[in-house]
Amino acid sequence: MVDRDDRTADRMLVAGAEGGVLVFGITPPRLSTTPERIREITAATLARLDFLDVDALALYDIADESDRNPAERPFPYLPTIDPAVYHAEYLGGWNRPAVIYRCVGKYTEAELRTWLQMADTDRVLSVFVGASSKGKAVRTGLSEAQALRLDARPDLLLGGVAIAERPEEHQRLLAKHQAGCAYFISQVVYNPDAAKSMVSDYYYACRERQLEPKPVLFTLSVCGSVKTLAFLKWLGVDVPRWLENSLRHADDTLAESYQHCLANARDLIAFCRKLGMPFGFLVESVSIRRVEIEASVALAAELGRLLGRGRPSA
Repeated sequence: MVDRDDRTADRMLVAGAEGGVLVFGITPPRLSTTPERIREITAATLARLDFLDVDALALYDIADESDRNPAERPFPYLPTIDPAVYHAEYLGGWNRPAVIYRCVGKYTEAELRTWLQMADTDRVLSVFVGASSKGKAVRTGLSEAQALRLDARPDLLLGGVAIAERPEEHQRLLAKHQAGCAYFISQVVYNPDAAKSMVSDYYYACRERQLEPKPVLFTLSVCGSVKTLAFLKWLGVDVPRWLENSLRHADDTLAESYQHCLANARDLIAFCRKLGMPFGFLVESVSIRRVEIEASVALAAELGRLLGRGRPSA
């Protein structure tokens, strides 16, 4: 197990994934938020995280993805603070690694290069996210951004997105693996069978090529309402019909989804350990509702126990 007092970025991913990495993911405050309110939100977030034995904090980069789905977006798109800016200006109190997402199409190559050159690679990792659709206009493509990282900052640990619902996703993982990705983080998992199939295909494809498979972190997210369920489906998350029925008709949708996330986690832990696949979890907390935030924190604490971590949690 990784020394929890020495959680540099490389040790977190390389040494920690055999036993299971644990990351907590948040969205930076909205761009319209006042600095005073940002500091209040940040203090509350850090206070919650102080009770969790997580390896890193993931900061999402939000982009307008209306091009990916012609249906009306269940929640309006609201721009948020750049995650790199939020990390640099407000998260000085966070002393563990940060996974900073970059929707690379939003940035010029010059902007990405500047950020890469300034990043503290002991404490910062990144996940490069490509365009949400083939027709979307971008400033920098995913392959260009990957090449830029290799040129400007090859020591920065780079991650890639994994979407289990896509056909032949393991081939995309192999391509990202060979382009320098050191780990992968999945889209929200509500169908563990799809995630297991993707991981199995990737693991055996690596073995055939005599490659060491890179860790896959499975994203888990509680669902507190039917509207949130609709948003997950709008994003392309595969929610099996039986589970959708269960969530829609539950007396407590949040509690029902929480138990399902735990069941998925147990299933994925057992599967990856039997296979010998390095793995982990990212617990996503993107809601502004306190009850959903607290459920996400409780889920992360329970996952820590499932992964065999002894630190007491809230």
